[in-house]
Amino acid sequence: MIAVPNFVSVDEYLEIERHSQTRHEYRRGLVYAMAGGSDNHERIAFNLLKLIDDHFGDPSDCRFHSGNVKVAYDDEFYYYPDAFVTCDPRDRSDRYIKRYPKLIVEVLSPSTQAFDVGDKFQDYQKLDSLEEYILISQDSEQVECRRRTPTNTWTTTVYGKGDRIALDSIGLEFAISALYRGVDG
Repeated sequence: MIAVPNFVSVDEYLEIERHSQTRHEYRRGLVYAMAGGSDNHERIAFNLLKLIDDHFGDPSDCRFHSGNVKVAYDDEFYYYPDAFVTCDPRDRSDRYIKRYPKLIVEVLSPSTQAFDVGDKFQDYQKLDSLEEYILISQDSEQVECRRRTPTNTWTTTVYGKGDRIALDSIGLEFAISALYRGVDG
């Protein structure tokens, strides 16, 4: 991620996003251009979204989104998660920005992994609605699931080859192999 080297207000950022062909994330006054993803990154995200879509069916109070819709907290950050789910009716009033996700997923890339695992997770924890944060490896069948407990702490479960993944926040369980279907080694 490469930051624009000067402070940008939230209004300036949102105006940039309205007219830009490149997506940018915003964090505390800095704007970061988003790099393109790999074919495996895209396939894993697609597989997950398909599993979620099949699980929800029609009708559902929940909505799932790919990496083209922003998640925001106050005016502190605006991120594009690879996938997320919101079931909060307040998130239906804005088509571009959601503020009440219950599940956020990042497919890890070499260029963003440290940020996704560290600072981005710290930022996401500010979202009171967030119940689960999922980190999916592109390089091996490994998924890390961080869950908020009733005491507002976080537990971590790591799933590997042959395991079944449980996304408790949306009541979905599936074989880890379903995420990696069609992924090149």
